[in-house]
Amino acid sequence: MLLVLGIPALITTLHASGGADTRSSFLQMMGATVLLMALAFTGVLSWWAGLVLLAALAAMLIHAARAARKHRNGRSDEEEEVEGADPRMRGWKVAAYLLAGIIGLPVGADLLVSGAVSIAETYNVSDEAIGLTLVAIGTSLPELATTVMAAIRRQADVAMGNVIGSNMFNLLGILGVASLVGPIPVGSDFLGFDLWVMLAASLLLVPFVYWGRDVTRGWGVALTGLYVAYGVSVLA
Repeated sequence: MLLVLGIPALITTLHASGGADTRSSFLQMMGATVLLMALAFTGVLSWWAGLVLLAALAAMLIHAARAARKHRNGRSDEEEEVEGADPRMRGWKVAAYLLAGIIGLPVGADLLVSGAVSIAETYNVSDEAIGLTLVAIGTSLPELATTVMAAIRRQADVAMGNVIGSNMFNLLGILGVASLVGPIPVGSDFLGFDLWVMLAASLLLVPFVYWGRDVTRGWGVALTGLYVAYGVSVLA
């Protein structure tokens, strides 16, 4: 949240509207954050914790689908083109892109994790620290790219929604599925420091979500600086 929202704000001011949909999503994200923290304090995210997280994700997706249907029904019947879609693209090319993405994603993820572990071993840094910094930045690059493009196009609500939505999916979807694969022990450092930093970073969105404050370059410097300070403290 700090980096993905901070860097785009350095490029251009995000004029947040503080709409009802964004506020609703923010409350759901805070609920997901508190739920994960409560489960983490059991000491391990086991299969039953994964089911709880996935059930919460399913409930949020159902709510989002109903809200989208209601919003769609309230609009006029004017046809809108999907931005970035090419109706002339052939079916085989679409299938090739999908196949390349399906193959490339797990291969890239495996290379990312292997490379991060090698760096940790080479520089005698804990896997936890590498995961909180290098791996976290690597997996957040798609959200960062999306938010930067939204900022350039002056679509602040898209940028804020991307930050909130990706955070909810990371908390509920990714950890939920991973917990079903195998138990995830929660270290004392996470319980004593990192989870609370995550909660504090979430609460920093309140002025933008509820009060409609613009995410100015000053805020961008502050948010990015906070992330750098956190990264330095983790690596130290």
